[in-house]
Amino acid sequence: MKISRFSQYLSFSLNRILIRPNLRSIQIVNTLYLWRNLSVKRFIGFLFLMSLLSIFYYTRHLNSPIHSFLIRKRTYLKPSIQCSHLNRRPQMHITDHNHRSSARLRIDPKVLILVETTYSRLGREIAELLVHNRIKYRLEVAGKSLPVLTNLDKGKFGVIVFENFNKYLHMDKWNRELLDKYCREYGVGIIGFIPTTEQMITVSLRGFPLLIHTRQQLKDATLNAASPILRLTRAGEIVWDALPGDDWCVFESNHSTYEPLAWARNNSNNIIESETYPLLMTIVQDRGEFDGIQRILFGSGLRFWLHRLLFLDSLSYLSHGQLSINLERLILIDIDDIFVGEKGTRLQTDDVTALLETQTRIQKLIPGFKFNLGFSGKYFHHGTYEENLGDDLILEHIQNFTWFSHMWNHQQPHLYQNQTLLETDMYLNKKFATDYGIPTDCGYSVAPHHSGVYPVHEPLYSAWKKVWNIKVTSTEEYPHLRPARLRRGFIHRGIMVLPRQTCGLFTHTIFIERYPGGRVKLDESIKGGELFQTIVYNPINVFMSHMSNYGNDRLALYTFESVIKFLHCWTNLRVFSAPPLQLAEKYFQMFPEETDPVWGNPCDDNRHLKIWTRKSCDQLPRFLVIGPQKTGTTALYAFLSMHPNISSNLPSPETFEEIQFFNGRNYYKGLEWYMNFFPIVNSSSTQFLFEKSATYFDGESVPKRAHALLPSAKLITILISPAKRAYSWYQHTRSHGDIVALNYTFQEVITANDTSPKNLRDLRNRCLNPGKYAQHLERWLSFYVPQQLHIIDGDQLRSNPVQVMDHLQKFLKITPLFDYSTHLRYDPKKRFYCQILNGNHTKCLGKSKGRFYNAMDEKSYKFLQRYYLSHNTALVKLLKRLGYRTVPQWLKDDLSDTLPT
Repeated sequence: MKISRFSQYLSFSLNRILIRPNLRSIQIVNTLYLWRNLSVKRFIGFLFLMSLLSIFYYTRHLNSPIHSFLIRKRTYLKPSIQCSHLNRRPQMHITDHNHRSSARLRIDPKVLILVETTYSRLGREIAELLVHNRIKYRLEVAGKSLPVLTNLDKGKFGVIVFENFNKYLHMDKWNRELLDKYCREYGVGIIGFIPTTEQMITVSLRGFPLLIHTRQQLKDATLNAASPILRLTRAGEIVWDALPGDDWCVFESNHSTYEPLAWARNNSNNIIESETYPLLMTIVQDRGEFDGIQRILFGSGLRFWLHRLLFLDSLSYLSHGQLSINLERLILIDIDDIFVGEKGTRLQTDDVTALLETQTRIQKLIPGFKFNLGFSGKYFHHGTYEENLGDDLILEHIQNFTWFSHMWNHQQPHLYQNQTLLETDMYLNKKFATDYGIPTDCGYSVAPHHSGVYPVHEPLYSAWKKVWNIKVTSTEEYPHLRPARLRRGFIHRGIMVLPRQTCGLFTHTIFIERYPGGRVKLDESIKGGELFQTIVYNPINVFMSHMSNYGNDRLALYTFESVIKFLHCWTNLRVFSAPPLQLAEKYFQMFPEETDPVWGNPCDDNRHLKIWTRKSCDQLPRFLVIGPQKTGTTALYAFLSMHPNISSNLPSPETFEEIQFFNGRNYYKGLEWYMNFFPIVNSSSTQFLFEKSATYFDGESVPKRAHALLPSAKLITILISPAKRAYSWYQHTRSHGDIVALNYTFQEVITANDTSPKNLRDLRNRCLNPGKYAQHLERWLSFYVPQQLHIIDGDQLRSNPVQVMDHLQKFLKITPLFDYSTHLRYDPKKRFYCQILNGNHTKCLGKSKGRFYNAMDEKSYKFLQRYYLSHNTALVKLLKRLGYRTVPQWLKDDLSDTLPT
């Protein structure tokens, strides 16, 4: 009997029984209820059995795991960003909000930040924001003497920023007058942040017709569309709901010089809103009508995302356009691992359709935009039946996307045993692309898990060039994953490496309910948070998300469409899309200083260490002898090599004992090449590896490169009279047959001017520039702390090397001390100390050392005394700052009698 007929029969019988009840009828009712219960149980059992059979069929014939059948969800998020600008056609040639004026020619594009302490939270946030936008700055503690503000007739700073505006209001009279005079004379403005107070108060700013109300809770922020400050930031919308924090300050003015930049409404009972003040000023502009200085005052710090945009606009406005950021943004969105993924997590046909539809909507905001698909062909059709159909639909729309090669096997490049196997994998993926009509000429590729891009795996670059003719790649790992504001690009072996940014989505974030913090956290990143700010701060943006982010809950579609809409609502940024090669060329046109790579130490980063093929963290020098030339570095090298616990690098066939890695073309040969010069040291050994290259001292890029690779290394430099050093270098150059040095006297070389022949000017610079000791030491000290630097008096090394070497051993913390007094002896012929061999014999430096030549003429010496006067004076100050109690005698001599008699 069918269940529906049985139910009708049961209902009919029960109605009759209820009308005429008796014993027989009661028995019939009991029997019917028993039959019904048995039938329902059988029916439920039947349904359960059919469910099991369906799951078995689904997993057996449709190739899908049971867990994916059970957990598959379809909870698609829809972008909820709405504003008036979204209804307009995108204007690709919006008039630039230009803050430029003639005053910009008199100031440098640099910010002076005056903070309460070097560890102040807001001060760090300001500095980090400037770093992210590549804006130069100098940070000083307020209350101390002001730094030098001018350089000849030009201002050194375009804007002055006070982390705590009270520090400006309470400056001592001398510094306040000095700063105000500088601001008026050079047209420099001031940005100030009003500090919070413990209690709600209303006070007048000292010396200004402006009231502030503190400890406010606010909501519903909006901007003054008429403000000339707005450039990056777009007015016209409202940030609804409560603003972060309960310690806001709002302004109330009674002078025409003040104009609001931003408003908000009261969100508490602290201030009673009235018809006169329905909106409260949270950021106010002082147009300078009161005292001739323009200022912009913030009633809160940078926790509120809108303040970060307005801070950048304030810098642009007050610096007359010197500190303006570019308003063009280029975006590339890579979808990694197309065809790669576990069954049940891949794209189905409706996901592919949604991908195409979202791309069409984004193209209305970014003309020409296309998702960039990265494929690993081995995993094509490795999903469920529905997912395989999704693979097919993707290939039906090849022309709707751009494409790049991943790896056929999706294996990390550094795990292949040799380059041949690596190339074989690439050829398989290329054959797959050819078979299915996927373009193979994009010149862009990405390695799985950033493997081999940085730290560089040379076979990867070779295979890429040979198989795919790759010209561009991208990574998040250079120089490190965090902090993201420091990510940069570089070029190696003709391949441009672009910095890739994170979008907050990873392989495992396929469902919103599993997203850390849920939708609220994701929306925070989109609506003014990390993802939004990433695009605002970076003119070139390369994002990578995974295929699984576009199926399941389709979080990637939601994320990118939402953030692009939010950008259009709140900024005047002009967003474009371009293929990878065009992006890379644009990037290095904007930042040509980044073309040279900077090799970091993989041992300092576990992520780098895992993909580094060398894996020998003890094969790098522990200290460097950095020069300069002709100060005694070769003698020091010989003395150090005598020590049983110290080992130098292996000799170079080109430069002998010097590798000259950090300051020449050798640097581009890479880390592996450099490390081959150092013997492998047991990790438990007390051996100290060192390198000596005298040309490191004055190399402009050397300190940065050295610190990136050897941040903990100690530095040793030797200083002698810069005048005598220059003369010794000239004689050294002549002895090596330099044609220019042989054709000109020393006096002619050091007095060459800008009208002299180029080869003579070049020789003069190489002769004199290393002697500017303070300038070069300051460059080293901008990367290394003073405790890592040891300065040796070259005259002391020559006259008393035993004492000098004892001090050096203590600086290096080498124990036990090596007794140099029993291993060195003065040689009267060479006129310096030499190594004692076999009791009575000595081993001195080569024939080229200790050569005799005529003394420098007095005229040249007097010229060099004058030439190095300012540099030697700066050196005295630097030595005192570093804690040196005595000034070398040669430095005293060079500073005395500086004018000819």
